[in-house]
Amino acid sequence: MNTRSMHAGSRSLCAAILVFAASLACAQIAPARQEGSWVVKDFRFHTGEVLPELKLHYTTLGNPANEAVLVLHGTTGSGTGLLGPAFGGELFGPGQALDANKYFIILPDVVGHGKSSKPSDGLRTKFPRYNYNDMVDGTYRLLTEHLNVKHVRLVIGNSMGGMETWIWGARYPGFMDTLVPMASLPSEMSSRNWILRRLIIDSIRNDPEWNNGNYTKQPKSAQYASVMYNFATNGGNQALYKAAPTREKADQLLDARLKAPFTADANDTLYQWDSSRDYNPSPGLEKVQATLLAINAADDERNPPELGLLQSEVKRIKNGRFIILPASENTAGHGTTGQAKNWKQHLVELLQTAPRLPAR
Repeated sequence: MNTRSMHAGSRSLCAAILVFAASLACAQIAPARQEGSWVVKDFRFHTGEVLPELKLHYTTLGNPANEAVLVLHGTTGSGTGLLGPAFGGELFGPGQALDANKYFIILPDVVGHGKSSKPSDGLRTKFPRYNYNDMVDGTYRLLTEHLNVKHVRLVIGNSMGGMETWIWGARYPGFMDTLVPMASLPSEMSSRNWILRRLIIDSIRNDPEWNNGNYTKQPKSAQYASVMYNFATNGGNQALYKAAPTREKADQLLDARLKAPFTADANDTLYQWDSSRDYNPSPGLEKVQATLLAINAADDERNPPELGLLQSEVKRIKNGRFIILPASENTAGHGTTGQAKNWKQHLVELLQTAPRLPAR
């Protein structure tokens, strides 16, 4: 065998070993992983619009006989996106905080996301203009009517999932023992967070290629606006400066983001960001019965702690408290809570001490 063949063989062997190791790691943190979809007939949205068939996709880990845990993804994400090493890899493995051998982990794709029903399935802009309450209600029906889950030990979510978690606590107060909303505020959508979301929405709508949602190729504005929003509201100032301390490196970083594959559909993207327009769980906070632990980051660009909103609103919850994770060049701003290593011990302590509430 010549040297080139030996090197090629070595690379193939190494690749095979890496694939095997990755598969083994996935198997260790994801026992009895299942994916499925359920179709809700004549689902009524908050607008009064009715969709004859609403498909809700989901992923589960573990035994349905165990205590259930509901884990909610962020905007443009999906349930399977939470199985990566930074999140699920830190939580769902043997002996970890949400050991899938002990809990029945449910990771839904909420309305408009992942493999659940969304505008790009065919309706385009005729798809009902859903909001976060529709997402929560759809997931509640998925759990109670299809998965036969009547009570959960925990509802936990990050970013949009955190915002939904606040809604869950007020909308279905007897359904869970504990709530962990992360990277979110229990107050009306406002300020920089909404202004920049509006810019994504308007950038797409004002793009001539969008053509009122009836485009033949994806409008470029969806990717450009999404990159802009992520730089403006995610990543952390210290971490971003560490990655791009000069103009040249900043240009390289921006160019790489703009050239990266963008597989999202423009109508889906528009709807996903627009769905937060009327988000405001504040009026229902006194209804929350579960033990609540809110986790935000000090450098969260979308939910800046200096506003004092989290601190004041949590006081209205009988069993509520909050943690603000300190900022550093190793945190990621709004993305800090997407890395479970930063807060998983707090979750362990919560689950060890929070009482179990009677199912209703």
